Amino acid sequence: MSLEGTSCENSPSTATSTLPDPEHPLVFLAYHGGPFYEMQRRLSMLRDSALMAGQRTLVFVSLAWFVPLLLSLSSTLSLEPGAFIMDPGAWAKFLIAISAFVLAEQQVELGLSLKLEQFVKAPLIAPTSLPAAADALATALRRRNSGIAEGCCLAFGVLLSVIAHRGISPMSTWSVDVFSDGSRITLAGWWSLFVSLPLFGFLLLRGLWRHLVWALLLRRIAALDLRLVSTHPDGRGGLAFLSEYPNAYVLFVLGISAAMAAGIARHIAHETISIATLSSIMGGWLIIVLASFYFPLSAFSKPLSVLKEKSLLVLSTEATLFQRAAERTAVGKNVAANAPEEAEDPVEAADVTKQFEATRKLSITLIDRSAVLPVSVAALLPFALVGVMKLPFKDVISVLKKLLLL
Repeated sequence: MSLEGTSCENSPSTATSTLPDPEHPLVFLAYHGGPFYEMQRRLSMLRDSALMAGQRTLVFVSLAWFVPLLLSLSSTLSLEPGAFIMDPGAWAKFLIAISAFVLAEQQVELGLSLKLEQFVKAPLIAPTSLPAAADALATALRRRNSGIAEGCCLAFGVLLSVIAHRGISPMSTWSVDVFSDGSRITLAGWWSLFVSLPLFGFLLLRGLWRHLVWALLLRRIAALDLRLVSTHPDGRGGLAFLSEYPNAYVLFVLGISAAMAAGIARHIAHETISIATLSSIMGGWLIIVLASFYFPLSAFSKPLSVLKEKSLLVLSTEATLFQRAAERTAVGKNVAANAPEEAEDPVEAADVTKQFEATRKLSITLIDRSAVLPVSVAALLPFALVGVMKLPFKDVISVLKKLLLL
């Protein structure tokens, strides 16, 4: 039975090797589909066979960062025409974050597609669960393509602008001109409110939504009958490949962290910060990031736990039969509960010592420090860079190392 999505956006041409085979029965392209994707396709900003992330990054960064830069530099009223260049928030949100969000799309699509493909290549899904897997995929595609979801993402971007408009400080900056009788938002400020911030917020929430769709798909798959093996050499029943999926989001997480770190940088520009406060901020953010990725992976703990328990019982039974037979051969009888009929009617049993030991070491969690080290670095690095503005470099590096070694 085919599990391939029915959406045309989920079946790109084979013209590029970076995308999975469209004939593969499990195909989920995280950044295909939806009104925003269709708009970009009609504008020839991307193709079904290629997201053209590099070209689109230049377009979006030009709109979000370069245009307000030009407007701020050309302003004849602003007392600080170069303030935009010196604003870490503008750099972080409109240049670094937007670039990271768009460039991450190709990386995320490829990473998630390879992980989903492994469920069929192994194969890990039992034949009886194929209809349920098809239903789970269809549901994920509907959520991915939802116009309502993308409308909410756009509303979030607009909300950011509303909040920013109300929070604009009546000081002479690149976004505000100050006069004797009051202040007025500059052209660069209006552009940022109407274009830059909504675009930043939209891309941010769109990426988070599509990760949630992927997370819910994984949790549905975890509830299926899976062909797991307790003695698999990966130590996780054959599912260890999933533990590395968060690293597909390295650029996306870096973009979010940069925007958040810029906010802290602005806050501490004229204040002090302690190493304990910085450590708490970095540690708390790292927990949030890893928890968001652990949410879908945690669903596999139950089937792995059941697999481990059942396998140990079966292997223990086989080991008892084998070892009692070996004991009778060695000493002529069984030391405990000797029964002559056992020797007369021997039961063939295999030595399962290695299988038993491998099963005992089976881990029921699919996330560990080494597997998520790249995404952890991406989450913490911007905060560390902000920290060195006010704290000794050695102390900041020490905090970074401790958090990465937790």
